[in-house]
Amino acid sequence: MGINSKRVAEILESEKFKNLVRKRFLVSTTLSLLMLLVYFGFILCVAFYKELLAYKIGEHITIGLPIGIGIIIFAWILTGIYTRWANRSYDKAVRDLRNNILSE
Repeated sequence: MGINSKRVAEILESEKFKNLVRKRFLVSTTLSLLMLLVYFGFILCVAFYKELLAYKIGEHITIGLPIGIGIIIFAWILTGIYTRWANRSYDKAVRDLRNNILSE
C-alpha cells in the first residue's frame, strides 16, 4: 500500500503538514536556543568571570559546582518539556494527519 508521488506532493503542500512542521521547528529551535544560551553563558562566565564561579559556598565547594549541576538539570527539564509537548500535541497531530491521509 504505497503512496504515489502525486499524493506525496499533495501531503507536503497541505496546510496541516506545513503547520505541523512549523510547530515542531519552533518548539525545538526555542528549546535548543535556551539550552545554548545557558550553556554558553556558563562558558563565558568561566572564561571572563572566574572569580564569580570561584566564590566558596562551603569549605571545599565553590558556586561553580552547583551552577554546573544546575545546567545539567536544566537540560533534563528542557528534554522533559519537549517530550511532554511531543506526547501531548505533536504525536497526536501526526497521528491525525496520517489517519486523514490513509482514509482518503
